[in-house]
Amino acid sequence: MSKKTETVQRTTLQPMKKMKLLYLMLLLPVIMLFVFNYLPMYGVLIAFKDFSPGLGIWGSAWNQFDHFTRLFSDFLFIRALSNTLWISILKIIIAFPAPILFALLLNEIRNQKFLKVTQSISYLPHFMSWVILSAMIIEVFSPQRGIVNFIITSFGGDPIHFLSSKLYFIPVLLLTDIWKEVGYGAIIYLAAIASVDPSLYEAADMDGAGRFKKMLHITLPSIMPMVIILFILRLGGILNAGFDQILNLYNPLVYEVADIIDTYVYRSGLEQFQFDYATAVGLFKNIIGVIFILGANAIIRRKSEHGIW
Repeated sequence: MSKKTETVQRTTLQPMKKMKLLYLMLLLPVIMLFVFNYLPMYGVLIAFKDFSPGLGIWGSAWNQFDHFTRLFSDFLFIRALSNTLWISILKIIIAFPAPILFALLLNEIRNQKFLKVTQSISYLPHFMSWVILSAMIIEVFSPQRGIVNFIITSFGGDPIHFLSSKLYFIPVLLLTDIWKEVGYGAIIYLAAIASVDPSLYEAADMDGAGRFKKMLHITLPSIMPMVIILFILRLGGILNAGFDQILNLYNPLVYEVADIIDTYVYRSGLEQFQFDYATAVGLFKNIIGVIFILGANAIIRRKSEHGIW
């Protein structure tokens, strides 16, 4: 072994020896990632087979892509796909900017006590599961007991079945999604705002700029790289319209507007025991997500210097 190779190995291994405890701590998450995220990929083979639990994955016969052919002749899948895209687009247009605006508003609060209370209240819903929140939402919008309908009837209106109405279900979905995630989603933007160079604000003060002008011309452009990265990642999950939220809130009366790919997979796989077909639908969804994230990153990289890679 040459002296140059020995030197390279020594300079590589010495820092690792010094941080061996940190690498040991990293070992458990890596093992968990491998066991729960990579080993299950073996099950993707089910999408290409006529799966029989008795025969197992390898024993089941190959199906010549029959499940993928079936996708586009299945009315329920087409409906779920269009609902998923529609709900995701609405969430991108309406819900995605909400944490940005909330972070900008929080940054303008000068009373620290009020700021901490506001942040704590806004963060709280994120740490509650949709199982708990959906029970609260169902009570709030209940036609008999809900406070929303109580206010409506107090002004002479008729009770509205919000969660059973095709007209009102999607607005309730968007509103509750913003309520749950706006506070926690603002954290990363607040961190980006904290890294803005203070001298820019000082220069703006000397030029006579007000708080709104500074927010518009300094704060917002400074956090734009972070906004772009999160937007690209959000596009990558465009076929994730909120499985937990919809599963706990929807019912057969609103399937026409609320049934998404994830709930369709849930019913096909776990309720109807079509494991192979449900796997094919899930694989299709993931492939589309990868295409979206690659395409969005490529387009944004052409128009600006920002991107994921």
